[in-house]
Amino acid sequence: MSTLDTARSFNFVSSLPDELDDGVLLDSLPIGVYACDAAGFILRYNRAAAALWGRKPRLGEHAERFCGSYRLLDLGGTHIPSAECPMAIALATGRGFRDERIQIERPDGSRIMALVNVEVLRNVRGRVTGAVSVFRDCGFPGRDRGQAADHVADLEAILKSLPAAIYTTDQEGRITFYNETAAELWGVRPELHRSEFCGSWKLYWPDGTLLPHDQCPMAVALKERRAINGQEAAAERPDGTRIPFLAYPTPLFDEVGELVGAVNMLVNIGGRKSAELASQRLAAIVESSDDAIISKDTNGIITSWNGGAQRLFGYCEHEVIGKPVTILIPCDRQDEEPAILSRIRRGERIEHYETIRRRKDGSLVDISLSVSPILDSSGKVVGASKIARDISDRRRAEEQKNLLLGEMNHRVKNLFALAGGLVNLSARDATSVPDLVSDLRGKFLALSRAHSLTLSGAETDAPQIATLHTLMAEVTEPYDHEGTSERRIAVSGPDIQLGRSAVTNLALLLHEFATNALKYGALVDPCGQVRIECFEREHDFCITWREAGVVSPAGESAREGFGSCLARAATTALNGSFSRDFTSNGLEIRLTVPRAKLRE
Repeated sequence: MSTLDTARSFNFVSSLPDELDDGVLLDSLPIGVYACDAAGFILRYNRAAAALWGRKPRLGEHAERFCGSYRLLDLGGTHIPSAECPMAIALATGRGFRDERIQIERPDGSRIMALVNVEVLRNVRGRVTGAVSVFRDCGFPGRDRGQAADHVADLEAILKSLPAAIYTTDQEGRITFYNETAAELWGVRPELHRSEFCGSWKLYWPDGTLLPHDQCPMAVALKERRAINGQEAAAERPDGTRIPFLAYPTPLFDEVGELVGAVNMLVNIGGRKSAELASQRLAAIVESSDDAIISKDTNGIITSWNGGAQRLFGYCEHEVIGKPVTILIPCDRQDEEPAILSRIRRGERIEHYETIRRRKDGSLVDISLSVSPILDSSGKVVGASKIARDISDRRRAEEQKNLLLGEMNHRVKNLFALAGGLVNLSARDATSVPDLVSDLRGKFLALSRAHSLTLSGAETDAPQIATLHTLMAEVTEPYDHEGTSERRIAVSGPDIQLGRSAVTNLALLLHEFATNALKYGALVDPCGQVRIECFEREHDFCITWREAGVVSPAGESAREGFGSCLARAATTALNGSFSRDFTSNGLEIRLTVPRAKLRE
């Protein structure tokens, strides 16, 4: 390998991925390599450099600037001060050296002839930041072939022992050497001096398209006579498995600058690729989750924030990263966070903890919280991952379920009371048992039709009621015409079209009003009457239910009964208002609902 090309590849050595330790690689090289900063202080050198110098210089020492050798001499044997050596001149002028011959004298007095190459390092602005020197023992004239053969054998032994896949080619790209690591990566053993450019069975680009061997990184490096630093590709083995790798091919030149071949190092990045894929997959799952997924450190500072968290709490990621998680906790629940952090620091998990948190707009939200500790590679707790799920709908569903169960209980009791009331009313005028049965059958059928109107949805066979007046007639049918030809429940005023949701809630209200009228109000008296008046006011539709002559029962409890609670709940669902008062004229119930809400 040309020492100049080794110098040019120093940058590739320092930029190798984590799979290879660049210090191990440099120390494995049979060529001396060292680097200096812009002032000439030695920053680093490998084992071969120390062996060639016959000593180990002290890094950063002023007396050790520019070169670590004991003494330097030119070809005529004249001493060269360190401040005038190739490294010093390269740093001063910004120009490197190529194949400079110089004598190195060791502390024991022995000398070697070295071939020195220096390459200047610059930053993005072109300023000299240091230099790399690569040198090797090129032998004095007259060195015998046996010594050269021994040197080649030593070099081959070193390359075979390297942990990276290494192979060489001639100037035509025919493989001349490969080590066991390369054969293991390829899954095959290429034929020396016949297989070209790369020993793998097939090659692919990172996107999965086929990569012809004569277009692979090694082929390009030979064709363009330049080193390639970390080109990604994949080698397919004969069994079909593919190994992703990074290629670092470097052309080799002889002492007169003629291309003689190239050396390539392949770094297996399969493990890193798998880790990256797993990380990307996990990140995609976290980001696409409907749940809020948040991480924080052991001090409660937010370190990550997904889209679900933004949707749930209203904060964008940049608004919360670096801030305490207590910004999400209501003032009356601030004591929860220290307790949670204490448990997390002990390595405990918190499962399905139901609590309340505050959104950015100040509104509160019911959540179910699960918290897990985050551990580093040593098992130390370094933070926590929190998953918050909005359970507001579940809470509302539970409240609705409880209300419906209570309504069922209340309605069953009412049905028994209604049945008893209807029997008593019918018995007053019945002249025979068949007449009583016929009369009761009609009333119970009408009551069943009214009851079916309170069921919401297509699971019933009840027809959809089109208008408010029709609904009132259906619901009040069981209580009308008791012992008289006149209607006992009269409806007046404008009518309005109703939507399905409005039908359900209004049926509940009217059924409740009529039931109470039959049990306690105007309909207890066979001559009693109910007047329902409808009228419009701006954007609202108003209903007034009047029962003349009805007074508040003595000793009535100030606490609302279930019927009143149900009425208010149904009114709230309609975005309306409800009031119930006893006046000098009797009972008056007022209901006001937005017209738009009645059409839903």
